Amino acid sequence: MATLADPATRFTRVPHPAPTPAQDRAAILENPGFGNRFTDHMVMIEWSEAAGWHNPTVQPYGPIALDPAASVLHYAQEIFEGLKAYRHPDGSMALFRPEANAARFNASARRLAMPELPDDLFIAAIQELVAVDKDWFPTVEGGSIYLRPFMIATEAFLGVRPAKAYKFLVIASPAGNYFKSGAPAVSIWVSDYTRAAPGGTGAAKCGGNYAASLVPTAEAFAKGHDQVLFLDAAEHRWIEELGGMNLFFVHADGSLATPALSGTILAGVTRDSLIRLARDEGLTVREDRYSLDQWRADAQSGALVEVFACGTAAVVTPVGQVADHTGSFTIGSGGPGQLTSKLKARLTAIQRGEEPDPHGWVMRLG
Repeated sequence: MATLADPATRFTRVPHPAPTPAQDRAAILENPGFGNRFTDHMVMIEWSEAAGWHNPTVQPYGPIALDPAASVLHYAQEIFEGLKAYRHPDGSMALFRPEANAARFNASARRLAMPELPDDLFIAAIQELVAVDKDWFPTVEGGSIYLRPFMIATEAFLGVRPAKAYKFLVIASPAGNYFKSGAPAVSIWVSDYTRAAPGGTGAAKCGGNYAASLVPTAEAFAKGHDQVLFLDAAEHRWIEELGGMNLFFVHADGSLATPALSGTILAGVTRDSLIRLARDEGLTVREDRYSLDQWRADAQSGALVEVFACGTAAVVTPVGQVADHTGSFTIGSGGPGQLTSKLKARLTAIQRGEEPDPHGWVMRLG
């Protein structure tokens, strides 16, 4: 057994016995969609109390064998991350702030009573997979390879306590646009449901948070909207986040505001990057509470001119309309705003190596 306590340990690479034929892969990469197709390989690393992290392997993508009593199936000990690999103009591959994803992954692990994964091992696992499956980079405009690291509890037992065995995996998917509507701005529905409460798991990136959002998200879709908005649990008044993205508000004076991280909101890597880029431009960015009533009033008075959502998958997405049981209101012209477009262009240019990277966010993979 190869243990990662030994610094000489390297990933074992197991080639796929029947990789996707080049012509079939090319057809997929012309229109990959989002999260529907997967590359030929995946990474797996195991953990046990006795050995710690061990047996790091790059292997063919395929089903995972789990005992029916595996803890993840009964007590939902599961966390995940999302980041992308980009192709730069010189043909090299790069990651964007993977150390931030590693840090957030371990914050989630602590909240779910799971073992922490060393940051360098988290990043090395991603590098290994990108190196093996880099030919899966899509040809569609704005394409990327979406990377999904995750950890599950695999110990077979029926009892409410932290598991004693885990698997960490990374899978990859060629990605195009996240939203399928093609609209210049998305419409969101304000949900009556609550996503997270103080003291809960709102700040952790765990599957249970997303499972709880599926009913309200389906409700939003049924009403013709693209996303669902959650308010705070205590007063059902303050803006928190969308089903999978953070929110920014652009005021007529040029300042930005975003809900403060309070333990119920996921600390988005894209959110943090946009705050820093906006401040680079000399803009004022406030992290504070913002109510739905104030949002509506500011939109109607013209004090609020743009709103955008952000996250790894969708990057930066303008919000054009907001609706709840009392009616709806439009943000600005209902389409993309100037600052939204500027910040998106700046961020994506850095990610793709088209502009200088003043913060050292880009990790070149060669």
